[in-house]
Amino acid sequence: MGSVMRNKVQRKFKMRGYTLKIDAMSEVLRFLSGFPEAEDEALELLLDELHQHSLTSSILDKEPVEKVVSQLLKCEFLDEENPTASGYASGSNDLRIIDAFDFPKFRYDPIKKQFHIFTGKCAVHGDASQKVLLYRDRFLLLSQRLSHDPHFSKPVFDSDASVSGSCQIVQIQSLVGQTGRKWIMGLISQLEDSHFYLEDLTAAVEIDLSNAISLTISLIALISFCILTTGLFVENTIVLAEGEMALDGIFRVKTCGFPPLEDREKSFAMFSGIDFFGGGSLSKEETIRLRELERESVNDMFVILSNVCLDNEQTMEKLEIILSGYENENVVPSLFILMGNFCSYPCNLSFNSYSSIRHHFGKLGKMVAAHQRLKAHSTFLFIPGPDDLGPSDALPRCSLPKHITEEFSNHIPKSAFLSNPCRVKYYTQEIVFFRQDLLYRMRRSCLMPPSAEETTDLFEHLVATITHQSHLCPLALSIQPIIWSYDHCLQIYPTPHTIVLGDNSEQKAFKYTGVTCFNPGSFSSDFSFAVYRPSSREVELSAV
Repeated sequence: MGSVMRNKVQRKFKMRGYTLKIDAMSEVLRFLSGFPEAEDEALELLLDELHQHSLTSSILDKEPVEKVVSQLLKCEFLDEENPTASGYASGSNDLRIIDAFDFPKFRYDPIKKQFHIFTGKCAVHGDASQKVLLYRDRFLLLSQRLSHDPHFSKPVFDSDASVSGSCQIVQIQSLVGQTGRKWIMGLISQLEDSHFYLEDLTAAVEIDLSNAISLTISLIALISFCILTTGLFVENTIVLAEGEMALDGIFRVKTCGFPPLEDREKSFAMFSGIDFFGGGSLSKEETIRLRELERESVNDMFVILSNVCLDNEQTMEKLEIILSGYENENVVPSLFILMGNFCSYPCNLSFNSYSSIRHHFGKLGKMVAAHQRLKAHSTFLFIPGPDDLGPSDALPRCSLPKHITEEFSNHIPKSAFLSNPCRVKYYTQEIVFFRQDLLYRMRRSCLMPPSAEETTDLFEHLVATITHQSHLCPLALSIQPIIWSYDHCLQIYPTPHTIVLGDNSEQKAFKYTGVTCFNPGSFSSDFSFAVYRPSSREVELSAV
């Protein structure tokens, strides 16, 4: 093949974060030579398959490429002259499902001001340094985001500071000996009982929140151009605080709020070419083409149910009503997403009814298989809940054990059992699914009552908190354990298009700064569920 195709291959692999050695390049070109009429489609197919494999390095030699090529050549859809003759190519373009343990991990370098992909191995049982890196990575992520905001950046000329009203962030260690009001950014921690501190990368300072008011209340009067939302202030959240040091060494906080959000397009413009989400990077031409296909797919819909207890007879009866209803529709849903808990009582150390759970999944498989159109055209995804089977309560949670789910998979081949959280990329749209009873735990852990100036809806406060924190679960690790090396699986930067929060509370839908967030409700409690139409990003809250 000519240099044109060689350059195209190098460019496509580089967009996905890969570098090809000479022998790997030869293997790719040999594979593409078998599809002279569909080289682009075959190349995309090869890249998609490589992405599904666990690669030890982003620099590819011949061995991993040869392995993937041999697997593809064994598949039936590559026996055709054109790889797009089957539904695989279109399916791989319109829907990509990403497990949490396959999410790419990036670290921010504050010196070079760049993100670098982490190519090392993430240990489930990490040492103490991994816990330090967890907090450091969270802080640097929000710090770099804040540095892009003109209201919190240092003016080029000091004389402009009074005109622009810039709120310059100072390091905590520099507060010693200074007077007057200062802005600091730090993580709320409780280093001593009933004594709260703000920590950054330089030092920690004890804070007094008794006189603090919401940023949205005070900043309208002080700097009307800078309006930041309030939320649920809990230990482990990173906040901006304005106040002054007292003689007793305590920082008296006057105003407090979360770092301002960054527009999704701005984030991508700053770090173009980086695949934060894990669904594969797209060229400008591919993005335009897929976005148009996304708008045209008006019939696609996702049916989402949370807290589906399979051992509850009434729950199964209501689920049968939903399946029968969609079976008789003109267009069946593309996806059914069922989120745990899948058992009405916790599957903890005292649990010993594994055979019953396996039986209930087999029963569900038979129920779905009885609806031929759903079995043929719909895909079923399962996301474990906080009380489902798993090695621990720590996040992210791995998928349900295969021994428990294989009976369902035998009945319904188009199914996948995923981690919690997980991600779905629909054409160009990024969707995050997370099942956790967050609202009650966040509200109970609040250090001060949430502001009622903008809204009294706690779900809206919750959405504001996780989006401003760029993290799905900003609770203290003592309340919700997180695997230290996998904390990046809970990060949501850049902000996705849609966040689905499966919570045991009342179903809600809320659009916040361009992000669609909703809770489908608890199906086993009030038989509520949600229907999401990705082409228009509309949410329909329903109940049986």
